[in-house]
Amino acid sequence: MLKIGSHTFSSRLFVGTGKYVSYETMQQALDISGSECITVAIRRERLFDSQGRRLLDYIDTNRYTILPNTAGCFSADEAVRVARLGREILDQMGNSGANWVKLECLGDAKTLLPDPMETIAATEILVKDGFEVLVYTTDDPLVAKRLKNCGAVAVMPAGSPIGSGQGILNPNAIRICMEYLKDNDADYPVIVDAGVGAASDVAIAMELGVDGVLLNTAIANAQNPITMAQAMKFACEAGRLSFLSGRIPKKLYATASSPLDGRVT
Repeated sequence: MLKIGSHTFSSRLFVGTGKYVSYETMQQALDISGSECITVAIRRERLFDSQGRRLLDYIDTNRYTILPNTAGCFSADEAVRVARLGREILDQMGNSGANWVKLECLGDAKTLLPDPMETIAATEILVKDGFEVLVYTTDDPLVAKRLKNCGAVAVMPAGSPIGSGQGILNPNAIRICMEYLKDNDADYPVIVDAGVGAASDVAIAMELGVDGVLLNTAIANAQNPITMAQAMKFACEAGRLSFLSGRIPKKLYATASSPLDGRVT
């Protein structure tokens, strides 16, 4: 089980709700992914489409915990305002996730990389305001540690730029982030967020020992989102099992899988 703040999940895959060709496709992909927590971009997401249909009508709030996110915000003030708006929306729905937020505070529209200073400032404000903050950041270990010290309930380093599909570009940085964040607190949640393109990327992330993976574009923009969602589910589970099992050390030379000593003749 994975505990983040006051929430507990059995699935370690977190899935977004944007960019799907239809609400029906999104609904099927969410179902097959096995995810128990899904993110909704309060600022970017159209709550009603051209036909007057509402996104939330296609999300079973008894099954999923909704994690509002501040995607598209470029300052601490803007991110805080959107986070509070998301809380109000979920409060009206009676959703149990109303006290938390996935914080994104971006530096520019080209890279979509987070602005460290604005992200730290927003984290401090939201924590004081009673939010459980899951914060998107770069893979800089020092920034990650600072965000934890600000009171974030989870830190979410990027595997690579949002929507790029490049996978885990700097696994060593992720490892150091975990070392810094889990020092004296082995259960502190570290979740890779952004950049995943294929199921193998999810498996690699989980084999590093992170506690979960959050993704959206890799499923929503796949040629077949439904089967990709299933692939992501299996990859998350397989990567976690691989990490817990303990891989063999890498060696320069071969080692026979059937040693000669003790063989039957």
